[in-house]
Amino acid sequence: MALTMRAAAAAAPRGLRRFFCSNPVPSSPTFPFASTQPSGTTSARQMADPNTNLFVSGLSKRTTTERLREEFQKFGEVVHARVVTDRVSGYSKGFGFVQYATLEDAAKGIEGMDGKFLDGWVIFAEYARPRPPPGEAVNNTTKQYGRPY
Repeated sequence: MALTMRAAAAAAPRGLRRFFCSNPVPSSPTFPFASTQPSGTTSARQMADPNTNLFVSGLSKRTTTERLREEFQKFGEVVHARVVTDRVSGYSKGFGFVQYATLEDAAKGIEGMDGKFLDGWVIFAEYARPRPPPGEAVNNTTKQYGRPY
């Protein structure tokens, strides 16, 4: 039984990455689901251009900024690391950011940590998308209750 669980754990990150990460995943014969998107179209969620800032998701509520920094420092010089926390509880909101000194270190960080376990949870690392400038409307087309349009 332990061997079966190890095999499942080894296969899980690749399968889960397809659902939760915007980085391209090569087709795998072990993953039973086909892509739902035709090969000629682009996704609604665009991949970010390579940069030194990484977005890390899937973090445990117990993961600290120090722990995030020490794990990502194995792959290059970390300039800044931050786990986004809840103001009231102080626990992680499940995501954070890691900034490397160089693009090469950032690529190594993604390769080394994407789909790996940290504090018992599978985490995902990808290039961070830039924040829209202040005052610019976010592409949100849903109507809110109580607002006339």
